[in-house]
Amino acid sequence: MKFTFATALRRATRLTRARLTRAGNAGSATSAMQRAIGGAMARSVVASLSVLAPGKPKPATKPRKSKAKMPRKGTSPKSPSADRRLSVVLRQLRAAKAAMPGPFLLSGQAGPSKHPAIPKGARYLERTHTSSAGARDFKLYLPARHPGGPKGLIVMLHGCSQDPDDFAIGTNMNTIAQKHGLAVAYPAQTRSHNAASCWNWFAPANQSRGAGEPAVIAGIARGLMREFDLERHQVFVAGLSAGGAMAVILADTYPDVFAAAGVHSGLARGAANNLLTALSAMRSGGTPDQPAASRRKGAAQSMRRIIFHGDADDTVHPSNAAQIVARAVGRRTPDRVGPSSAAGRDYVRSEYQLPDGTVDLELWQLTGAGHAWSGGKAGGTYTDPEGPDASAEMVRFFLGKAD
Repeated sequence: MKFTFATALRRATRLTRARLTRAGNAGSATSAMQRAIGGAMARSVVASLSVLAPGKPKPATKPRKSKAKMPRKGTSPKSPSADRRLSVVLRQLRAAKAAMPGPFLLSGQAGPSKHPAIPKGARYLERTHTSSAGARDFKLYLPARHPGGPKGLIVMLHGCSQDPDDFAIGTNMNTIAQKHGLAVAYPAQTRSHNAASCWNWFAPANQSRGAGEPAVIAGIARGLMREFDLERHQVFVAGLSAGGAMAVILADTYPDVFAAAGVHSGLARGAANNLLTALSAMRSGGTPDQPAASRRKGAAQSMRRIIFHGDADDTVHPSNAAQIVARAVGRRTPDRVGPSSAAGRDYVRSEYQLPDGTVDLELWQLTGAGHAWSGGKAGGTYTDPEGPDASAEMVRFFLGKAD
């Protein structure tokens, strides 16, 4: 049977309330919640929410006589500490539900995505990358009619509850890449890595160079660079939501591998350091006084970035886009700000230039857009057919082409 997060939340609420009423024990309530929600997600939530950990037992004291009235028959004494823990449990469960993008299957596996259409002569291959940092399967699109091999590479990082095929269809990136002779790699983040198939951008172990998920993704790119004789200026990374947040991390930590990054509805590196702070950053942006994750001097400034974010995004707050910009360009102000519209949606495009005139950052603020890939195809999830084509604009930016 398949359960949505809402179903699991209702069940967890009912069981947690019953367990707390009977025992007033936070540890028992947590166990009930774990059974109700299901393994991987519960472990992730409980590990991040220290308030759910059972407190140390208080020293036994001699009970005092009390003149308080006995509870009426059929009722149970109320435990203030249990009530506080219950409110915390329910509040955090609701926060987790609110932050989950769409249906989230907690039991069973979502059916496979539809296979993207591949033009004659092109190839769409299944590959596996293995290294000391870890292993990932990935799909690889190789364009047709390019005997000399692909002219460049884009690494595409899907969002939560998506997979490579779904992301390829929704972004239509294969079609855009075909026009420019580019290969596209789609690494797969599965439920064995994260309960919702999200890239774990909020974990400190995945915010640095040389280990974790960034090292795995960079390893995929490096392997393909060797295979197709590509140089750094030909290699790019892009992602949506959790994938967008991971693209920011790669921009900061591997500027020697990637020449530019595309970020759609993502978050800044260091905006969170566990699941609880991730939920907070998603709801209202990272804490302003939270220090940015450490990075090599000049690394952020050497990476060109293009950022898309809808101002009606209720999954990842729009303020996160401004934080990505601020951490990339510091106190610089945009050299050009232009309101415009495309495919039925207004947007504001801001450009930041280096002294030599190179545009090193573009911010696209989409009016009325939610948590979805702008200009995407309806065959994929989390896509919005209205607005500028984010895939086409990212490739244009990556290749340094004028409008």
